[in-house]
Amino acid sequence: MSADDLETRRKRLMFRAHHMGMNENDLIFGQFAEAFLSDMSAAQLDRFEELIAQNDSDLFSWVSGREPVPPRFDHDVTRQLLQFKLVTARR
Repeated sequence: MSADDLETRRKRLMFRAHHMGMNENDLIFGQFAEAFLSDMSAAQLDRFEELIAQNDSDLFSWVSGREPVPPRFDHDVTRQLLQFKLVTARR
């Protein structure tokens, strides 16, 4: 994948992360994308894209700690997202 292709993909994912459906998810995932998307590898972009394709209420339940993250989504990107949410919640 070329650098231009990766940049285009990052821009598309940034837009999606800011327009998820639930305002809470827009804030959480949008801020996370702003902080980390530019440094993600192609494989991490794959995992992020698959993650944000999930149901909004499920995503919010996972990031809010109401429900455990399913094993399928328990990976580096999700763990980074959960850590990011913890740090930003303390601000």
